[in-house]
Amino acid sequence: MTNPIEQNISNIALVVESYDDAIEFYTQKLNFQLIEDTDLGGGKRWVQISPPNSTGTNLLLVKASNDEQTKSIGNQAGGRVFLFLQTNNFWRDYKHMKAHGVEFAEEPRVEEYGTVVVFKDLYGTKWDLLQLNKPN
Repeated sequence: MTNPIEQNISNIALVVESYDDAIEFYTQKLNFQLIEDTDLGGGKRWVQISPPNSTGTNLLLVKASNDEQTKSIGNQAGGRVFLFLQTNNFWRDYKHMKAHGVEFAEEPRVEEYGTVVVFKDLYGTKWDLLQLNKPN
């Protein structure tokens, strides 16, 4: 008997201008945890961050190393929301982010599926902060 296919996405690469600036933004303003920061030599680092208590995919911060990569900073999804930060307490996280100077692209709104707001990271990458409604 063969083993069933078991896969998961472990990291999503997010192109940044500066490792240290990105680490500071995500850990201080969004409460993310620094999972790993390993020097790979030649100015490259393996930097993984994750939301607190997450058991899912990490963000791998990758520093732009050429003009094409630099152009994609803040626009990796062509102006659309790129990443979705799901929370168990929307208002707690929204208030923390607002108090720490995170830029919001709109006011929070209640949709059929939950409460959501679009915010931007330090480079302008759009994110959704989202709390889904609990099933009835």
